[in-house]
Parts: sequence; C-alpha cells; structure tokens
Amino acid sequence: MADIADILASVSGGPSIPQSTLDLQALTRAWVNERTAPELLPYPGELVDRIMQRIATQIEAIEMMNATADPSANFKLVIVQTELERFKFLVRSLLRARIAKIDAYPHHTLAMSQTSPANLSHLESQYLHHHQHLLSSHYHTAFLSSFPQGLRKLDDTAGGISMVDKPDEDTAVFCRILRDAGQVEIQGEQGVGVVELHRGDIWVLRWRDVREGVERGDIELI
Repeated sequence: MADIADILASVSGGPSIPQSTLDLQALTRAWVNERTAPELLPYPGELVDRIMQRIATQIEAIEMMNATADPSANFKLVIVQTELERFKFLVRSLLRARIAKIDAYPHHTLAMSQTSPANLSHLESQYLHHHQHLLSSHYHTAFLSSFPQGLRKLDDTAGGISMVDKPDEDTAVFCRILRDAGQVEIQGEQGVGVVELHRGDIWVLRWRDVREGVERGDIELI
C-alpha cells in the first residue's frame, strides 16, 4: 500500500506542501471515507499517531502562550487553538464512526479482524472483545440460558441462514477518482457494462466495486 503522503503529494500538486497540510487532507479524507463507507475501513494508524503527536505539541504551545503575558501572542494563540480544535474534531468523529460500525456489526467485525488484523487498532480490538463479552453475558443471563445448548450461539450459520449481521456491500456510494483505477462492472437497464475509472471522474457505484480502490487511496468517497 502506497504511503498516504506520496498519494496526497501526487494528487495535490507536489512535495512542497507542508506535512501538516498533507496530514490534515489525509485525516479529512479518512474521516469522510469512514463515515460514508458501509463497512469498517483499515485503521490509519501512522496517520493518527502523527496527528495525536501534533495535538500534544499544540497543547504544549498553547500552555506556554497562556503562561506569558505578551499581548502580541493573542492572535497567534487564537490560530493555534482553532487548528487544534479542527484536528480534535476530525479525530473524535473518525473514531466515533468506527465505534458505531463495531457496535452495529460486532460478530462480523470480529471475524474480519482475524483475517485482517490491520482493520482495528489495539484499543478498538480490546473494545470489540469487551463489548462481545458483555453482550454475550447479558443475552445468556436474560434468555439464552433457557434455550437448548444448540440454540445458544449468537453467530450460528446452520441451515444456510446466518445470524451475523453484515454491512451491505451493494450499497451505492458517491466517489471521486484520484488516480486512474482501472475498470469496474456496472449493472444498468441494458445489462452489465464496463466503465473506466479515470482521474477526476465522479461516479455512483456499488461499494464492493470501489472498496479496493478506496483502500489503496486511488478513490475517495464524497
């Protein structure tokens, strides 16, 4: 997977863009993608780590400015505080969107985390397992304990019917092509067709058809 800074540099015009601006663009894109995608996306660990380090640095800078009585620092303080709140909002909203998906599809997320561990951060993985333990204990105490042993599973797939709720992979999403992303099949009134995804195009497509492009950084959701 290409480094997000390289992708953003190629999309945004070149390596002269400050890293803080690239990180803000990457965080905003990750936030919009996560809120728009029907399923949990891979956790942007390196990006979040850099953002959290920048937040800590900005908090220290604000504390130092507040400790001085220099009136000329007031305007700079307002700018730093505004930027800090913007980063904090994006990080909180991103994490809340991810937690909402974990809560909505806990069994599916647990199964996916075993094959794709990069989808969850360490804390999200802890939260998921704790959430599952509490939920299972509550259901068992409330009513499952009165069922026969074979009917107590919450992730049963017997009889070809799965009890596991999953995101709808056929959900339509709006997307913008950041880099040429090859071909995808679309279903229309005339049957199945093929379209080329060229940089700058905007499409409404099924999530399953653009998932890999979004994860590579070739496509963004809007």
